[in-house]
Amino acid sequence: MQRQCRQCSAAFEITQEDLAFYDKISPVFAGKKELIPAPTLCPECRQQRRYAIRNERNLHKRTCDLCGKSGLAMYDSEKPFPVYCPSCWWSDQWHGESAGRPFAFDKPFFEQFALLQRDVPRIGLYLVNSENCDYCNYLGDCKSCYLTFGSVYSQDCLYGSAYYSKDCVDNLVTRECELCYECTDSRKLYSCLFCQDCYHSDHLLYCYDLQGCSECIACAGLRNKKYHIGNKAHSKEEYDAVKAKITLCDSRTTKALRAQMEAVKLATPRHYMPSSSVQNVSGTHLYNSKNTFQSFFVDRCEDSAYCMQVVDLKDCRDCNYTEEDELCCEYLGMYGAKNTFLSTFSRHTYDVWYSEYCINAKHLFGCAGIRDRQYCILNKQYSKEEYERLVPQIIAKMRADKKWGEFFPVELSPFAYNETVAQEYFPLTKEEAQKRGWQWQEEKEEAPKVSKVIPAEKLPDSIDDIPDDILNWAIECEATKRPFRITKQELDFYRRNGLPVPRRHPDQRYQDRMAQRRPRKLWKRQCQKCQKPIETAYAPGRSEIVYCESCYLKEVY
Repeated sequence: MQRQCRQCSAAFEITQEDLAFYDKISPVFAGKKELIPAPTLCPECRQQRRYAIRNERNLHKRTCDLCGKSGLAMYDSEKPFPVYCPSCWWSDQWHGESAGRPFAFDKPFFEQFALLQRDVPRIGLYLVNSENCDYCNYLGDCKSCYLTFGSVYSQDCLYGSAYYSKDCVDNLVTRECELCYECTDSRKLYSCLFCQDCYHSDHLLYCYDLQGCSECIACAGLRNKKYHIGNKAHSKEEYDAVKAKITLCDSRTTKALRAQMEAVKLATPRHYMPSSSVQNVSGTHLYNSKNTFQSFFVDRCEDSAYCMQVVDLKDCRDCNYTEEDELCCEYLGMYGAKNTFLSTFSRHTYDVWYSEYCINAKHLFGCAGIRDRQYCILNKQYSKEEYERLVPQIIAKMRADKKWGEFFPVELSPFAYNETVAQEYFPLTKEEAQKRGWQWQEEKEEAPKVSKVIPAEKLPDSIDDIPDDILNWAIECEATKRPFRITKQELDFYRRNGLPVPRRHPDQRYQDRMAQRRPRKLWKRQCQKCQKPIETAYAPGRSEIVYCESCYLKEVY
């Protein structure tokens, strides 16, 4: 079935598998199935709509509305709802049921849900089972991390999004890594610097798409190699002699290494769809998955589609930033959800619709902040019989309003568009966002309270010449002129690894890593060796050499 996106007007396909899935998840009440309609937005616009509700990185000073302690929160002080610090939010000092109200059939559902959102406390920083991570957001089971976002099971990680990792700094979606710096979309690395798309390797420097490698410098597309520089083999003695002369605090050396790596990358064929141990999939960065389509950065997923940055999903559609889910659709958030639909940031839920920040709950419709409860509508408790009688009537009302099956509109987001992940993947200007009726927030930044501000170009090159007093300074970013500070934890990391103090603001470093990635979108083109049709995140006309799987494997093995 072909449709035209009602937002961007692009044509998109709804497959028979999609229709079967929507039929499968449609709820049944009193023997009548309430069919979920096919999407009216294309996959990219659906993704944008979900991202516009997630603010990861923009933190504000805020006082907890319960205990009165000051700290950081993803919400600024002008938001019209209570915000609690993580300790208070997870406590039993409040209950979402106190905001419960009956459904009014003379008013639209989303209007009533927006009013409920204003009364229910929100968690300032979404931290789960984490310790000493007061400057982080969307973390689970982490310890001693700083300005780390969307991470789980990590320790001593700074400025990035690390998973199951330790002692990593300035990384973007690295999994099972240790002692890594400025690495992007990599996994199972040890002591690697400035690497992208590398796997199961150690002691790499400025490398791209290496697997099973050790002791390589400025290489690309290698498998199970050791002592290579610029993709050329060296003896251990030759390699050690070259490596010994490399000083990472020398900007001329690092620029030369980066240029050498980029030249090797352009000359080396690339796999049209970076993946491993997959069957019948499409997208990029898929691992140990099967029957998963148009999905990006997924692990151990099956029978799913249109998912991004997810792990352990089965029978899901349109999910992001989540793990251990089954039969979920248009779900953004945490983990352990089953049969959870059109919802956000809920954990260990079952049979939940149009809800947010609910925990250990089931059979909910239009709820916020409900924990350990069941059969609730707009946070009001009902009997099983009352719930099953009322929900079909609400669905009928939403169907009449042409809202049934639609995710929360961007207008309901508690954030300005440019505060959210949506701005990172679908950037808009202020005028474009406001034309769509979406919020926009002008950037406000307080001047740091420091003894002095030093321009980046005036910093000593060598980490050995950086004084301890830098912890009392601010550095003026060489790209944006925004001042930023260095923490003792990261200064110790730079000194241990012979790395220079960064010259760029953490936000700019993050943008630099994001710029290395390809869009989360697929194009049809041909293998540049055998001309076989492929579907890839490399847009036609790009300068990279892109091969189909069989041609690529012949090239690297």
